[in-house]
This record gives sequence, C-alpha cells and structure tokens, in this order.
Amino acid sequence: MKEYSIFDIIGPSMVGPSSSHTAGACKLGKVASKIAEKNIKEVKFLLHGSFAKTYIGHGTDKALLAGVLGFDTDDERIKQAFEIAKIKGVKYCYKEADLGDVHENTVKIIIKKANDETVDLLGSSIGGGSIVVTQINGLELEFTGEYTTLIISHQDRPGVISKVSTILSDFHVNIAFMRVYRYGKRKNAFMIIETDDGIEASIMKNIKDVEGISKAYLVTI
Repeated sequence: MKEYSIFDIIGPSMVGPSSSHTAGACKLGKVASKIAEKNIKEVKFLLHGSFAKTYIGHGTDKALLAGVLGFDTDDERIKQAFEIAKIKGVKYCYKEADLGDVHENTVKIIIKKANDETVDLLGSSIGGGSIVVTQINGLELEFTGEYTTLIISHQDRPGVISKVSTILSDFHVNIAFMRVYRYGKRKNAFMIIETDDGIEASIMKNIKDVEGISKAYLVTI
C-alpha cells in the first residue's frame, strides 16, 4: 500500500496555479541555483512534454526562473521573476526540446556563470510539488530533495567517502541515504548524501577541506 505525505493530500505552500507546473518547477530551479552557487549570468531552460506545451499559461516559466534566483515556492516575488532577473542582469530563455524517455514535466536547466563556467541539471516535477533530479553535469544520478541533501563532487579514490561519513558522524548527523555516482574508475564522481538532520556551515567547511573534494553543495528545499 502506498504511503502518502501531507503534501500529497493538501499540496505544498506555493504561489501559482499548479503544484506540478509551478511548485515543482520552482524547486528544480532552486536546486540548479544551489549547484551553480553564485554569479549566475545566463540560464537556458529546455522544456519537455507537458512543460513545453503549457509553460506560459501555468506559470512554469516564472517558477523555474524564480527558483534559479533562489526563491522558495511560497515567495510572492515569483510573480515578478522576469523583472527581478532583468534587474540582476540574469539573461534567460526557454526552448521546447525532446529530452528522451523522461517524465512529461521535465526540464534541463543550463546555467552559465560570470566566469563562463557551465552547470546543467536535468529534473522532473512528478506531482504534488515533488521533484526528482536525474542528472547533473551529464552524470546520471537520482535524488528528490525531500531530505537535507549534501552533493559532493570529488575524485574517485580511496578514503574520500570514509572521511566524509566520519565528519558527519562526529557532528551527530544521521545519514538516511547515501549513493555514489562516477564518470568512470578513478575519474570524477558525485556523492549524494541525504540526512535526517540539518548541516551547519562548520560541517560544510570541514567537508570542503577534505583532500580530493572539489566542491560540496547543500540542498534544502
């Protein structure tokens, strides 16, 4: 028997007409903003399926952009996302695209930063404001953002995973789920750690100081 959360029954706290097309879209944009961190210069949204057909009428365009700007699903500024992006100097565009065998409400978000670094994310809004991220920078992975999520880009070599888990244990952070994805043996990899507890700035600093870790992102949505 399927278990339902309170959000499946009454829906998330949100601005906009649709939990799938606005709340979920905003969450996907916000995850992308967390991965990009700061200094976003341009963003391109490749819209698939239902997202592509109805993104203007359902406010998906504003919600995605608002998420990239760092807004939560219940932030009234979502309605002014276009104007705020212009003020911040963030360029944006939307294009219909066939993203393959994916959920109807799927988007690929491609962000260019001020230093010309590019970050991309593929994710779907699966209903009730819930999301699933299935790709970051071309690497297939999976997480939902339902938990406090730690995303670590690191070298695939012995000791990195154990050092991170030890740091979390030392700070009494309980790991709910943990998965590792890699581009290949001894190449770059992503560690996805979902926790039952919040992760403070001091913990992030210790993790970022681990040899072999290039970047660490904290996603809370």
